[in-house]
Amino acid sequence: MGIAESTPDELPSDAEEQLRNGEQQLELSGRRLRRLPSAVCALSRLQKLYVSGTGLRELPEEIEELRELRILALDFNKLERLPDGLCRLPRLTRLYLGGNRLLALPPDFAQLQSLRCLWIEGNFLRRFPRPLLRLVALQSLQMGDNRLRALPAELPRMTGLRGLWLYGNRFEEFPPALLRMGRLHILDLDRNRLGGFPDLHPLRALRVFSYDHNPVTGPPRVADTVFLVGEGAVERMAERDEPIPRPPPRRPVRAFENEEEEDLLIGGAGPRALGPARDNLRALEAPP
Repeated sequence: MGIAESTPDELPSDAEEQLRNGEQQLELSGRRLRRLPSAVCALSRLQKLYVSGTGLRELPEEIEELRELRILALDFNKLERLPDGLCRLPRLTRLYLGGNRLLALPPDFAQLQSLRCLWIEGNFLRRFPRPLLRLVALQSLQMGDNRLRALPAELPRMTGLRGLWLYGNRFEEFPPALLRMGRLHILDLDRNRLGGFPDLHPLRALRVFSYDHNPVTGPPRVADTVFLVGEGAVERMAERDEPIPRPPPRRPVRAFENEEEEDLLIGGAGPRALGPARDNLRALEAPP
């Protein structure tokens, strides 16, 4: 027997028990919810809200009342748009929107100035959302499995960005703006349509570059400190005779919920932060 659908305006029966421990965290994932219960928006002290894989189709404007919210997980639902109210969460640092039906982000999304980590993979984005260009504090941006063909020339305005996942899009040429992203630590362009690469030495902070499943004949020119994943990468790495670090995961990992651990996720402490050797990137693609 499946989990019963909650009454639209009421909290689930176990919500009070969840909140009683004082953690200000509510887990609603895996339930059947077409829309978020309005009673959730009255939890003004809530800091973490997980609503993943519920069939959610819409969010109320009243979500802006969750002024203390730090983490919001809305991945694997059926959202086609985001309300402006979501853009008025002043303390939000991590937002998971992967696996929905989003075509764009609202203009007011740029108000999320505390946002450090955005996962928006597996949607229907054809163009890079311009409101993101104003999120200078954003560090980790996951945009894999969308429909992007180009990146805006203004991308280097995102000076805080350290991890950028663009796998599974429709790039036919290496986006020139990326060559001016000198602070990037992680760049993932797997499963695109790239036939070659420029010299990537200008990306001085780069630590991981993944380019697998592109129609290329060999690895790009990179610094010896860069871990490569793709055609010819194993041979190139063997030539260096150096320990191979473990690439970071592609999917949200809830264990990374404090600033120090997130710095490790995006390589903030340098190459050693990426961990011990691992055979390949695919081992890290499964959901946690």
